[in-house]
Amino acid sequence: MKSKVLQIVFAHTPAAKRAIAKLNGRLAALEQLDSAPYRARVKALFGKIMPPETVVARILADVRRDGDAALLHYARKIDGVKLNAKTLRVSAAERRAGAARAPKKLRAALELAAERIAHYQRRLLPADVPLKASRAPASVKSGMSWSPLRRAGLYVPGGTAAYPSSVLMNAVPAQVAGVKELVIVSPCAKDGALSDGVLCACEILGIEEIYRLGGAQAIGALAYGTQSIAPVEKIVGPGNLFVMLAKRAVFGQVDIDMLAGPSEVLVIADASARADFIAADLLAQAEHDVLASCVLLTDSATLAIDVARELETQLATLPRKDIAAAALRDWSLIAVTRSLDESVALANSLAPEHLEVHVKNPRALVKRLSTAGALFLGPCTTEPLGDYLAGPSHTLPTGGTARAFSGLSVYSFLRRTSLIEADAKGLAALADSIAVLADAEGLEAHKRAVLIRQQGRLR
Repeated sequence: MKSKVLQIVFAHTPAAKRAIAKLNGRLAALEQLDSAPYRARVKALFGKIMPPETVVARILADVRRDGDAALLHYARKIDGVKLNAKTLRVSAAERRAGAARAPKKLRAALELAAERIAHYQRRLLPADVPLKASRAPASVKSGMSWSPLRRAGLYVPGGTAAYPSSVLMNAVPAQVAGVKELVIVSPCAKDGALSDGVLCACEILGIEEIYRLGGAQAIGALAYGTQSIAPVEKIVGPGNLFVMLAKRAVFGQVDIDMLAGPSEVLVIADASARADFIAADLLAQAEHDVLASCVLLTDSATLAIDVARELETQLATLPRKDIAAAALRDWSLIAVTRSLDESVALANSLAPEHLEVHVKNPRALVKRLSTAGALFLGPCTTEPLGDYLAGPSHTLPTGGTARAFSGLSVYSFLRRTSLIEADAKGLAALADSIAVLADAEGLEAHKRAVLIRQQGRLR
């Protein structure tokens, strides 16, 4: 089957296997970025050509060593923005002015979104596990206590578009969790301005520490700290390839939420689905980035052809059609499967960020679809609903990392502390077994720490 905008294959054919293998290797492929414009840009910046991971390592090392000076240098060299140590941080007056300029309808929508996100996240808050004996002896008790992180850094993407919704989706779960200090970093325009929408979202949530800073250098500032920016305990939020690689590189110095890179959507559909709905949702992801990935898995060849035609029609009038067309051409696919079961198996192997289910009984597939960042059930549950107002955070794992990672939530900003309590009688009941295990591991001091509490047993 032919399509002008993206590849259509039968899922069991060698062509499909090659296409799916390419998508499964998408994260690794993106790390090997080696286009002519990229090479020219890197050579102009560093005097030699380096792969993205090396570029990120260089930037992070410079930020760690030189602090603010490195931030100002890279803001000028990479983003064309002239800043100084005083203008790195957005002033309170600038924040309030930007919020005041934001259209009233935008502010109302942001306030509604913040309310809905907070309501959902409060439902997730876990309770402490009280000290209690799980089995005899009764006086050896265990439990667990939850506590929030103290300071978190939130990356809000910028560049080709502004994302005030990302402020809410990153910050509201942190606030519900009880994090006291939130730091926003976001790329600015060449004149140093952040979008009024982003500033309005910060004003609504009461976030005062905002820096006009993006890219790997922003991640380095949050992780290591500089003269102007105190380090954080965790960095969250989506970003481009360099942001994602930087987050991976600083993991261990700080915690991170996940590897949230270029956006992606996968749709499972049967013959009951509407082609125009599916095409619209694929384009909603494709317009994000030329690296976005959009996949349809369907057991209906007729639907596959109809969706491809709808994509051509809808793409023609899309303002960001050049971006969307590149994403459809390079990282997107329609695969015709032999059954719904095959569609489910392929979806689980791809582990997409967003997974829409356009079938007669979508709830029946919830437990079978085990590796998606978020599931969108039924034809009216378009992915943009999740981006803005449904409640769960839209910060989700990408590039197949949903096999192991989950989306951002209050859990991302909470620490678990185990609680253990025993009295002399309880310890005595377990002392001999502890001593046997300590002997088996050659840890004499471990055994003595128990036996010294049993009067006379060390002598």
